[in-house]
Amino acid sequence: MTSHPTTMKAWLYNHATNGLEKNLTLNPTARAPPALSKNQILIRVLSTAINPADYKVPAMPIVNRILISKPASPCLDFAGEVTGTGANVTEFTAGQIVFGTLGMPTQFGPLGEYVVTVAENLCLVPEGVDVDHAATVGVAGQTSWQAMAPYVKPDAGEKVLIVGGSGGCGIFAIQIAKALGCFVTTTCSTRNVEFVKGLGADEVIDYTKEDVVGVLKAKGQVYSHVVDHIGEPADLYRESDKFMLPGKVYAQVGANWMPLFVVRLLRPAFLGGGRTRYVPMFWKSTKEDLKKVGELIQEGKVKVQLDSVFAFEDAPKAFEKLREGRARGKIVVRGAERN
Repeated sequence: MTSHPTTMKAWLYNHATNGLEKNLTLNPTARAPPALSKNQILIRVLSTAINPADYKVPAMPIVNRILISKPASPCLDFAGEVTGTGANVTEFTAGQIVFGTLGMPTQFGPLGEYVVTVAENLCLVPEGVDVDHAATVGVAGQTSWQAMAPYVKPDAGEKVLIVGGSGGCGIFAIQIAKALGCFVTTTCSTRNVEFVKGLGADEVIDYTKEDVVGVLKAKGQVYSHVVDHIGEPADLYRESDKFMLPGKVYAQVGANWMPLFVVRLLRPAFLGGGRTRYVPMFWKSTKEDLKKVGELIQEGKVKVQLDSVFAFEDAPKAFEKLREGRARGKIVVRGAERN
């Protein structure tokens, strides 16, 4: 086991006014995470995958001011090398390559050289899986698994609708649904039609050319499950009982989640609300789900799509790319000392 570092390279922010990427500064001697408790694990970061929440959460005044000590390093998801373990940790040892997530934003996120977490948030990187790919699983991979797997019968050929198939979660969702034996309909723009077909989508609705709600209603009640990553068209949920089987679930992931969730959950049908059971997805990291998605990647059933990979020194550019909203796949930032 290496000695515990006292300083590290880290991208730090104190606030996110006008955008997190405009407020990141690179400190070569930032304070490293404190000494490990008995159940903690120290990881040297090799890759971190960025998510919209990584710049949205620091921009929330209450969270930014109260819940996260400053200066702080952003991000949640990573892959890296175990360099230290607490006295009670038996599952992992120094030198192992692991992937996972912090579970919630902290002062010491993986845009620093080191992170600290617990065993429940980690799995070994499966043999043959690239660390850049493994780093993407934490939020997007687990969210997609949790929004799909509990609601469909494996290998039953159920029809599922994935709204927004070309984004970070949508890409995982299509492939996970296919791995579970589903028939997949998804929505995207013209530029991404062939891309999502390449992921396994059986049917694609181009929202720039077709009336999504009209196309779906014309099919009748055929869908066993919906995963909505977008929140649009605005009337999609309201009309979902026209194209979903009775008693099934409409799962909402992401979008501008709080206002949308409140309206859809609380507005009764006679006032224009939907009749389908509506489930907001609140992601939670579990070792079981990390392992399952990692296995699907190892087996080739899920192929991680990387839009771009940035050097550690270019982390702000990675966030600029993410904010554009045009990324086709995940965006990864390499670790500080990675060759």
